[in-house]
Amino acid sequence: MSENLNREREFHDQWALSVDPATVDVEGAWTPLATPETYWIFSKLGDLKGKKLLDLGCGLGEGSVFFALNGAEVTASDISPGMCNTTQEVARLNGVEVGTLVASATDLSAIPDDSYDVVYGANMLHHVDVKACVAEVYRVLKLGGVAVFWDPVQYNPVINVYRRMASGVRTEDEHPLRLSDIRGIKQLFGDIETKFFWLTATIIFMRFYLIDKINPSEGRYWKLIIDRRDKHSRLLRTTHMLDKIILKIFPPLKWWCWNVAIVAKKR
Repeated sequence: MSENLNREREFHDQWALSVDPATVDVEGAWTPLATPETYWIFSKLGDLKGKKLLDLGCGLGEGSVFFALNGAEVTASDISPGMCNTTQEVARLNGVEVGTLVASATDLSAIPDDSYDVVYGANMLHHVDVKACVAEVYRVLKLGGVAVFWDPVQYNPVINVYRRMASGVRTEDEHPLRLSDIRGIKQLFGDIETKFFWLTATIIFMRFYLIDKINPSEGRYWKLIIDRRDKHSRLLRTTHMLDKIILKIFPPLKWWCWNVAIVAKKR
């Protein structure tokens, strides 16, 4: 295994060890105020009952368990054995079962071609070689299957400052998506659908830092948004609405958003 993949595995194993599975908020990871990306993605997937779904880079299992609760037959895959173990425990606590596979997202050789109806990658592409990962996703998808991703975008100046400050909660090999990465996905899949989120809504990061005095290198701000979504509901609701208006009037500003969600169908 390459040096950077070893770093990713060790980092995420340590993260998994630090988390009590009973505290993983599956529902919160799919709410329109805290996570509009996942909320939008779910609206695009339709009925998942009986569908075979691969959660690529499953992390703590919020996606895997959510999809299993909605009737999908889920395989949770991650380079980190610790994350796979945590996902299984979160699934047990929520009364569902998921399979697990310890594997790099750029090498899914254990999975045959045309195996899955859906591949879901949450906040994952920016940790890997995007081209190699997407090629593997395309291979394991059935004809007509759907790949869905959401990840940070390279060009948001506020987030770029935050990332430099948050070295303790991220890995040195991360690389937010560029326009060329999204073009590469489109080239492989053909037509894709994208939607961008968090333009003015990133003001909540400033609140965490300036008002709540949370060290960006100690607290994962994107997790805090989920944990404090009720407390900051007015701010989140207002800024999300403002983002919709601004992006409708000035579409090029989408490249200054924090995250992009991508839906790609294998034809």
